[in-house]
Amino acid sequence: MSKILKINKPSDYSSWVGQTDPHELISVINYSEVSPVRYSLNNYDVYGLFLQGTGGFDLVYGTGKYDFSEDTLICVAPGQLGGKEDDGEAVNLTGWAVLFHPDLLQGTGLENDIKNFTFFDYSVNEALHMSTEERDVMISIIRQLENELKYPADAMQNRIIAGFINLLLRYAQRFYNRQFESRTIVNTDILSRFEALLKEYFDTNRQATEGLPTVQYFSERLCMSPNYLSDVIKRTTGDTANRYIKRHIVQLAKNKLIGGMNCSEAAYSLGFEYPQHFTRMFKNMTGITPTEYREQRKN
Repeated sequence: MSKILKINKPSDYSSWVGQTDPHELISVINYSEVSPVRYSLNNYDVYGLFLQGTGGFDLVYGTGKYDFSEDTLICVAPGQLGGKEDDGEAVNLTGWAVLFHPDLLQGTGLENDIKNFTFFDYSVNEALHMSTEERDVMISIIRQLENELKYPADAMQNRIIAGFINLLLRYAQRFYNRQFESRTIVNTDILSRFEALLKEYFDTNRQATEGLPTVQYFSERLCMSPNYLSDVIKRTTGDTANRYIKRHIVQLAKNKLIGGMNCSEAAYSLGFEYPQHFTRMFKNMTGITPTEYREQRKN
């Protein structure tokens, strides 16, 4: 049975690496100051940003593995599992870790905005690969955050800390956007394979037994997380993966309606359990109902 370190609060991880935190809701760890550290397979109830320096090693994330190398940023969220199981070995690391509890964000704009940072749900093999300049920006902010934690707590401290976290996440999003843009060929290949799988799904009548296709279905076959796939598709086409799937279904539906099927027949043939769900999606995507579309085509 795997040895799992349960991280209910940031200090659970800090204690593991031998650090005492001045704040109960956030830990800022400079690995060069606490190394050597033992591996740990972590079950997170907190958010974490792991900026790796030298001393790469294999990590797991969910059921996958990743070679955690230099100048990468991995982001984790509550409910996720990651790290490497403790085998008694200690390793020398450089780099930084920032772990913070969701309670730290209460009453701030980031409390709601954090769900928009989809990279928290990326797999480890989709980590952010930073340039030296980008890494220096992140470390500069982390050092300012570390310095803030040295001051006595006052009424403004938590908001200032949340501000630094917000800044880190905004820069991470900027750098991820750059990464997507710099991988045009890779993104185009992903889109091509996604389109082929989507076409194959309906060509083989898989919807008859499995229902409507999901982003999860395609992401598993493309070996990437649903959020990462959706972000790649959005960067390439302007639509999320979910909306891209719906557009494909609507086009198939139009062909069936023009071919003589009524609304219910088209709905069931495409994998909808209820015709009204098909009607709702069709109208949402086109502005008219399937029946109205048929009448327009007849006229």
